[in-house]
Amino acid sequence: MIINLDYTSEIPIYLQLRNEIVKGIANGQFKYGESLPTVRTLAQDLQVNNMTVNKAYGLLKQEGYICIDRRHGAKVQPTIDNSHEHQEKLLDELELLASEAIVKGMNKDEFINTCKALLQTIQYDASIVQ
Repeated sequence: MIINLDYTSEIPIYLQLRNEIVKGIANGQFKYGESLPTVRTLAQDLQVNNMTVNKAYGLLKQEGYICIDRRHGAKVQPTIDNSHEHQEKLLDELELLASEAIVKGMNKDEFINTCKALLQTIQYDASIVQ
Protein backbone atom coordinates (compact mmCIF):
# COMPACT_ATOMS: atom_id res chain seq x y z
CA MET A 1 0.00 0.00 0.00
CA ILE A 2 1.41 3.35 -1.04
CA ILE A 3 0.24 6.33 1.00
CA ASN A 4 2.10 9.60 0.67
CA LEU A 5 1.76 12.07 3.52
CA ASP A 6 3.36 15.49 3.78
CA TYR A 7 4.08 16.08 7.44
CA THR A 8 4.97 19.72 6.72
CA SER A 9 1.69 20.50 4.94
CA GLU A 10 -0.99 22.76 6.39
CA ILE A 11 -3.53 20.04 5.50
CA PRO A 12 -4.17 17.89 8.58
CA ILE A 13 -2.66 14.40 8.41
CA TYR A 14 -6.05 12.70 8.83
CA LEU A 15 -7.39 14.57 5.76
CA GLN A 16 -4.30 13.69 3.75
CA LEU A 17 -4.79 10.04 4.73
CA ARG A 18 -8.48 10.20 3.79
CA ASN A 19 -7.58 11.73 0.42
CA GLU A 20 -4.91 9.11 -0.29
CA ILE A 21 -7.34 6.28 0.44
CA VAL A 22 -10.00 7.82 -1.84
CA LYS A 23 -7.37 8.11 -4.60
CA GLY A 24 -6.37 4.50 -3.94
CA ILE A 25 -9.96 3.35 -4.37
CA ALA A 26 -10.28 5.32 -7.62
CA ASN A 27 -7.10 3.92 -9.15
CA GLY A 28 -7.69 0.34 -8.02
CA GLN A 29 -5.02 0.20 -5.32
CA PHE A 30 -7.82 -0.65 -2.88
CA LYS A 31 -10.37 -3.09 -4.31
CA TYR A 32 -14.04 -3.11 -3.42
CA GLY A 33 -14.69 -5.32 -0.40
CA GLU A 34 -10.97 -5.42 0.43
CA SER A 35 -9.91 -5.01 4.04
CA LEU A 36 -7.87 -1.98 4.95
CA PRO A 37 -5.05 -2.23 7.50
CA THR A 38 -6.04 -2.04 11.14
CA VAL A 39 -5.85 1.36 12.77
CA ARG A 40 -2.85 0.28 14.83
CA THR A 41 -0.97 -1.25 11.88
CA LEU A 42 -1.51 1.74 9.61
CA ALA A 43 -0.59 4.18 12.38
CA GLN A 44 2.66 2.31 12.98
CA ASP A 45 3.46 2.10 9.26
CA LEU A 46 2.87 5.83 8.77
CA GLN A 47 4.35 6.78 12.15
CA VAL A 48 1.25 8.68 13.20
CA ASN A 49 -1.04 8.53 16.22
CA ASN A 50 -3.76 5.86 16.25
CA MET A 51 -6.36 8.62 16.67
CA THR A 52 -5.23 10.18 13.38
CA VAL A 53 -5.97 6.97 11.48
CA ASN A 54 -9.17 6.46 13.46
CA LYS A 55 -10.34 9.97 12.51
CA ALA A 56 -9.57 9.36 8.82
CA TYR A 57 -11.41 6.02 8.88
CA GLY A 58 -14.37 7.66 10.63
CA LEU A 59 -14.57 10.33 7.94
CA LEU A 60 -14.32 7.72 5.17
CA LYS A 61 -17.12 5.74 6.81
CA GLN A 62 -19.29 8.85 7.17
CA GLU A 63 -18.75 9.64 3.48
CA GLY A 64 -19.65 6.08 2.46
CA TYR A 65 -16.26 4.97 1.13
CA ILE A 66 -15.67 2.28 3.74
CA CYS A 67 -17.64 0.22 6.23
CA ILE A 68 -16.33 -0.68 9.66
CA ASP A 69 -17.17 -3.90 11.46
CA ARG A 70 -15.78 -4.68 14.91
CA ARG A 71 -14.93 -8.25 13.93
CA HIS A 72 -13.58 -7.65 10.42
CA GLY A 73 -12.25 -4.10 10.65
CA ALA A 74 -12.46 -1.51 7.89
CA LYS A 75 -13.33 -2.58 4.35
CA VAL A 76 -13.83 -0.67 1.13
CA GLN A 77 -17.57 -0.48 0.46
CA PRO A 78 -18.68 -2.93 -2.25
CA THR A 79 -20.57 -0.05 -3.91
CA ILE A 80 -19.93 3.64 -3.49
CA ASP A 81 -22.77 6.14 -3.04
CA ASN A 82 -23.55 7.80 -6.37
CA SER A 83 -26.71 9.53 -5.15
CA HIS A 84 -27.93 12.90 -6.34
CA GLU A 85 -26.83 14.47 -3.04
CA HIS A 86 -23.32 13.09 -3.44
CA GLN A 87 -23.11 14.34 -7.03
CA GLU A 88 -24.26 17.81 -5.88
CA LYS A 89 -21.54 17.86 -3.21
CA LEU A 90 -18.89 16.93 -5.79
CA LEU A 91 -20.20 19.61 -8.15
CA ASP A 92 -19.94 22.22 -5.38
CA GLU A 93 -16.35 21.15 -4.67
CA LEU A 94 -15.47 21.24 -8.37
CA GLU A 95 -17.04 24.70 -8.73
CA LEU A 96 -14.88 25.97 -5.88
CA LEU A 97 -11.78 24.39 -7.40
CA ALA A 98 -12.54 25.93 -10.82
CA SER A 99 -13.12 29.32 -9.18
CA GLU A 100 -9.80 29.10 -7.35
CA ALA A 101 -8.04 28.20 -10.60
CA ILE A 102 -9.56 31.22 -12.37
CA VAL A 103 -8.64 33.56 -9.51
CA LYS A 104 -5.06 32.23 -9.68
CA GLY A 105 -4.88 33.05 -13.40
CA MET A 106 -5.73 29.77 -15.12
CA ASN A 107 -7.99 30.15 -18.15
CA LYS A 108 -10.91 27.87 -19.00
CA ASP A 109 -9.04 25.81 -21.61
CA GLU A 110 -6.06 25.29 -19.29
CA PHE A 111 -8.39 24.12 -16.53
CA ILE A 112 -10.25 21.71 -18.80
CA ASN A 113 -7.02 20.33 -20.28
CA THR A 114 -5.52 19.92 -16.83
CA CYS A 115 -8.62 18.02 -15.66
CA LYS A 116 -8.54 15.78 -18.74
CA ALA A 117 -4.84 15.05 -18.27
CA LEU A 118 -5.39 14.25 -14.61
CA LEU A 119 -8.26 11.89 -15.40
CA GLN A 120 -6.00 10.09 -17.89
CA THR A 121 -3.52 9.35 -15.09
CA ILE A 122 -6.16 7.68 -12.93
CA GLN A 123 -6.59 4.01 -13.74
CA TYR A 124 -10.35 4.13 -13.93
CA ASP A 125 -12.03 1.14 -12.36
CA ALA A 126 -15.34 0.54 -14.17
CA SER A 127 -16.72 -1.35 -11.19
CA ILE A 128 -16.93 1.96 -9.30
CA VAL A 129 -20.02 3.06 -11.21
CA GLN A 130 -22.99 0.86 -10.51
